[in-house]
Amino acid sequence: MKLLLTGFDPFGADEINPAFETVKRIPDKISGIKIRKLKIPTSFFKSAEIIHDAILAVRPDIVLSIGQAGGRYGITPERIAINLDDARIKDNEGQQPKDLPIQLDGETAYFTQLPVKKMSAMIKKQLLPSYVSTTAGTFVCNHIMYQTQYMIHKEFKNIKGGFIHIPFLPEQVVNRPGMPALSLADDVRGVSAAIKALSNEP
Repeated sequence: MKLLLTGFDPFGADEINPAFETVKRIPDKISGIKIRKLKIPTSFFKSAEIIHDAILAVRPDIVLSIGQAGGRYGITPERIAINLDDARIKDNEGQQPKDLPIQLDGETAYFTQLPVKKMSAMIKKQLLPSYVSTTAGTFVCNHIMYQTQYMIHKEFKNIKGGFIHIPFLPEQVVNRPGMPALSLADDVRGVSAAIKALSNEP
């Protein structure tokens, strides 16, 4: 089984993004799953093009994207992506779409094909906080989850896709009092556990 694992680059005021920092530290193989890693830009339009090209090159069985969700305390597999871009801030290319559909011929929403409850349970077995989320927001994280599902439904029908949000790193909350954070080592353990939940091995 092959997994394409993606993580975003830094955006906004932050100089680091726990998403790709986590992705690049994930083992190359977990429970029989071969993992290919990909850094994607926090850009509404470029991110989907890069993932589409990577799917054609890698031919993965699963596409799993990781993104930062500042303010969340746990590692949260996402259940659903909605057909809406509504950006609070600009992306890394200065784009800030407001109240726009992602795909005019797409469904209102797409559900992940991944076992999100099992993934969350495996994360909790590592004694890490986790829960299944039913909102991926309306920024680039939701955008890429939706775009991946759109590709699956239109073109890559044998692929499964999903998304996991992770909290800020401790160094990101130094000047954000009261904001939860999780260490990079814990992010790696948690995401690795979630990937193990996707394996056919016992």
